[in-house]
Order: sequence, then structure tokens, then C-alpha cells
Amino acid sequence: MADVNDVVEKYASLIDAAKRARENAVAPFSHFRVGAALLGKSGKVYIGANMEPDVMNLGLCAERTALFSALAQGERQFEAIAVYSGTDEPGYPCGACRQVYSDLAPDVLWILVGDKQVKIEKLDDILPNRFVLEDLRR
Repeated sequence: MADVNDVVEKYASLIDAAKRARENAVAPFSHFRVGAALLGKSGKVYIGANMEPDVMNLGLCAERTALFSALAQGERQFEAIAVYSGTDEPGYPCGACRQVYSDLAPDVLWILVGDKQVKIEKLDDILPNRFVLEDLRR
């Protein structure tokens, strides 16, 4: 795995985009605002923020908001995603986000950003032994 400082330097603008995206989060219940910025192989950045409507189970995480936006615009290959929640320690994506990325963007480099620490992860590390389509064919 690459050195954290090198990754942070390389993806500084992506991290900044995630921090800006967090400002658009709608989180009246949890007050846990998250921003994500997903870098497509095309070089385009897709942002997302978590959304909590009144019916909470209809909400959507920032990570999936960014991915679904990218897919809706035709992007199909991705390089990295920066996720920022404004906490000292970096937050990790929920199980639903991990599975969706496993299905639709499994090779993304995860840059999990906290105010005091940054962690760099691969999907295999944060979702070991994951369910994949080939499991249905066995």
C-alpha cells in the first residue's frame, strides 16, 4: 500500500472536494454529516453527501450518492474516493456502501479522512470474504 502522505498529496483536491460536499449533507436526525468525492478514470470528480429524509430508511449515504451520480452520468471506471465526516478519526463506509462498491466499483482506493488522521484502504481489506456475483454461479 502506498504511503499515506503520498496519497494525501496526490489526492489533495479530491479530499478538498469531499470536505466541500459535506457542507451539502442533510442530516437533521443523526447530525452526522458526510461528504464524498469519487474520482472517475476519466478524471471527472463526482460528489455526494448523505441525505436523511423524514423516513430515515429512505436516506442515502454520501459514498453511494457519489457513485450513483457518476454511473448516471456514464462513468464506469473509478480510481479513488475520499470520504470526510468532520470527525477527528476517519469514518468507514457502512456495510451497504461496501457491498455496492463491491458490485459496481471494486477497485476504488478508499481515502478515509479525519481531521487528525487519514487512512488508506482497499475494498478487500474493509470487506473481506465479500459476496460477489460469481457466488451465485457456483
